[in-house]
Amino acid sequence: MTFLNSNLNLTENITTIIRPPYFYISGFTGIPNMEYYYVFLFLVYIISLMGNAIVMFVIFMDRSLHSPKYIAVFNLAFTDVCETTALVPKLLDMFLFGRQLISYDQCLTNLFFVIIFLLLQSFNLTILSYDRLVAICCPLRYHMLVSHRSMFQLTGAAWALALLVVLIYVGLITRLSFCGSVVINSYFCDHYPLYILAAPCSDVLPNRVMSNLIPCLILYIPMIFIIASYICIIHALFTITHPQDRYKAIKTCTSHLILVAIFYLPINITYIFVSYIPANIRIINLSLTSVLPPMLNPIIYVLKTEEFKESAKSLLKSVVKRAVGSLTFT
Repeated sequence: MTFLNSNLNLTENITTIIRPPYFYISGFTGIPNMEYYYVFLFLVYIISLMGNAIVMFVIFMDRSLHSPKYIAVFNLAFTDVCETTALVPKLLDMFLFGRQLISYDQCLTNLFFVIIFLLLQSFNLTILSYDRLVAICCPLRYHMLVSHRSMFQLTGAAWALALLVVLIYVGLITRLSFCGSVVINSYFCDHYPLYILAAPCSDVLPNRVMSNLIPCLILYIPMIFIIASYICIIHALFTITHPQDRYKAIKTCTSHLILVAIFYLPINITYIFVSYIPANIRIINLSLTSVLPPMLNPIIYVLKTEEFKESAKSLLKSVVKRAVGSLTFT
């Protein structure tokens, strides 16, 4: 009798995790002619791939760009390619071709890759702000403070931190049971709408805490560092007496400032006014925030960085010369 009672108590303590075979990504609802928006996203994706591929190719081929700063730029371009590839093809497949059902495992995979590369993009912009801070505020110590080794360490630490955070992020989803709706009110398998579905039958407090922690890691901590670095940079600019040197220092910061504004402002507006923004507007804003910065980053660097433009021109000339030479030889 005692044995039966112990077995009964044991079975009562067993918790069954309910995992649905699939989720339904609702995306945008009630907006006419949305297929044109998806075509726009496809064009943005192609431009993003081409632009970032060119940036990585030029940096890889030109030895003059094998500097610590361009390690971070290369990493940013690689992250941009991965982020858009993790998001846009699946988004187009779901909404343009009506395949809005996604399996449980595919959903967690989608969440993993989208969030990790979003984190890395923020961390890369922070690393670039550190590069500009040292270059302008401590120019004589730049090569000591920003070496190839230190830049590889910073980028490696960014990857390790992003990987750790996202593994916890996804791991917290696997402990949840989904006993109700399987409709995700977003354009991808986002963490917040996922754990909200599990709230009626699971303890979602750890997920809620993590959901509040991620914006701090993506937005506020990097932004505080970037703002603080530019306060120091502005102070240093006033100490530069020669106008031409001051203009040159300002010019080196403009491309990075534009990238920071493009990435952080829309996300901040969405998170601050999330309760006042309609669901469709919020989803469109976040989807544009995910795809536009990766497209604009290489364009801004090509147009704003003289060093990169000269390298790209010289590399293009050498490629054309080789092509003409091979045609002449044949």
